[in-house]
Amino acid sequence: MLNVKENDILKNLGFRLKNARLEINDPQKEFAFRIGVSIPTLYKMEQGHPSISIGTWVKALSMLGRLDDIDQLIAPGESLFAQYEALEKIKNRQRVKRKS
Repeated sequence: MLNVKENDILKNLGFRLKNARLEINDPQKEFAFRIGVSIPTLYKMEQGHPSISIGTWVKALSMLGRLDDIDQLIAPGESLFAQYEALEKIKNRQRVKRKS
């Protein structure tokens, strides 16, 4: 069972899917066919229903040219080594002396 915040996130995702579909002027019937689902399933997606598989979402994003968006769901964090190197660069940076 999802909590209120989780449901809101899914509803917003569905809303954005619908808007993206409408931006390309793709009717529900055609878009549903292109992603391999029924019209009622697409309707559920656009309403934010939690039962839609991740594979269906991937196909929809692919059809919208937004497949790279799915890669941001759990984006890898920056490694501690990279953070350390960045801090070292900042510490070792020399200040430029201004001429008066």
